Amino acid sequence: MVQRVPLPFNILFKSFIKSASSTINHLIIKVGVYMLLGLAFFGILVGFSSGFFGIGGGTILVPALIYFGYDIKMAIGISVMQMIFSSMFGSYVNYKAGVLQLNSGIFLGFGALFGAALSGFIVSALSHLALLVLFAAILAMSIYKFFTAPIVPKSEPNESKTLLFIVGVVIGAIAISTGTGGAIFLTPVLVGFMNWDIKKAVGTTLFFIIFGSISGFISLSANGLVDYDAGVAVGIGSLMGVYFGVKLSHRVEKKVQKRALLILYVIMFILTVNKILSELNVL
Repeated sequence: MVQRVPLPFNILFKSFIKSASSTINHLIIKVGVYMLLGLAFFGILVGFSSGFFGIGGGTILVPALIYFGYDIKMAIGISVMQMIFSSMFGSYVNYKAGVLQLNSGIFLGFGALFGAALSGFIVSALSHLALLVLFAAILAMSIYKFFTAPIVPKSEPNESKTLLFIVGVVIGAIAISTGTGGAIFLTPVLVGFMNWDIKKAVGTTLFFIIFGSISGFISLSANGLVDYDAGVAVGIGSLMGVYFGVKLSHRVEKKVQKRALLILYVIMFILTVNKILSELNVL
């Protein structure tokens, strides 16, 4: 009788299941069943938003975590960690669907790697209120520029590799420092200033987030600003959400997607301003 040799895929799959089971058991013991389910639920919502809007999810997750009692700096660390999960899987789905522009995304990504490496120093140096004000100011500019940009570009898109790298550095440093993947700032820049098609911009920004989130995670971890257990719980949930978000983004019209992005930006701006006013004891 010939003995069957397990296929490499089967071995890897069984190892993954065993590792995942061990991780979940550890999380249940460490953070509790209800907290784990709550964080995973947030992960699903954030993942869906990441896939549909091409964002890192920090614009939703950071305010939510702050509302539930996390300090903004720790909330940023959790947010950046889950971005690694959602951005990598979402970009894979986009690539399989043929809507990911790898050439442009790589230059943006390398710039983000350099810029995001500064995030740990920026977060450590700025106060809680200063980070909130920085986030709100850049978000307001993004809303204005994205709102005024035409749905169909009127001229050829600017795909200068040098300019893309510089944009990646600046947005990588600012975005990761405020707990976002950068898409909430990058998409308006690509659409409003560089004449990119909105579908192309959304797909490319999700890929861009991979670079910034990995670099930012390393920097924030070195500064003790990451709750690993919460980050894994949210990240696992985001894998499920990002798949359905990406699939839906491929189906909707550009006009609908732009309106949805604007609504998201305005909601996040209102929540952030409300938090700033609360910090100043105005509310």
